[in-house]
Amino acid sequence: MKRIRYGVAMTLDGFIAGPNGEADWIVSDPDVNFAEIWAQFDTLLMGRLTYAAAVARLGESSMQGQGHKLVIVSRTLKPLDHPNATIISDLTQSQLQALRAGPGKKDIWLMGGGQLFHSLLAMHQVDTVEVSIMPVVLGAGIPLLPPPAESAQLKLTSHKIYRSGIVSLVYEVKK
Repeated sequence: MKRIRYGVAMTLDGFIAGPNGEADWIVSDPDVNFAEIWAQFDTLLMGRLTYAAAVARLGESSMQGQGHKLVIVSRTLKPLDHPNATIISDLTQSQLQALRAGPGKKDIWLMGGGQLFHSLLAMHQVDTVEVSIMPVVLGAGIPLLPPPAESAQLKLTSHKIYRSGIVSLVYEVKK
């Protein structure tokens, strides 16, 4: 069964976006192999705000061109306006189980948004937390995990330090 992996960039002080959703603080590093990362997934799962930010930053085609199934959790987006995406208005355990059991053998990338991460973590549906810590301190912004949140026990399974100062950490969520 597919795993749901939360992959996100974060500042050293725990923010995944600036106060207005900015991501211009993310450090670029030529040693990060994005093609290798994208190749591990066949499904992208994100909220409406992350989707809007990704389209603004990378373009609509970036969400379609990799052969990934795109799933957006939103109460306001209309499926007719986004024919290449699956829009889920209210995410449930059974919908997540269906996504996990769906076609393909690669994992599900839970992208961006702290709110969606918060919801899936509370539902015990996150298998790994994969954080790339940027050598940046913002002082304010959108936190990795908005309060109030349940605690979760994690086990470090891998890490990598890049020359740019990025530290990538992969944690398994203990069940």
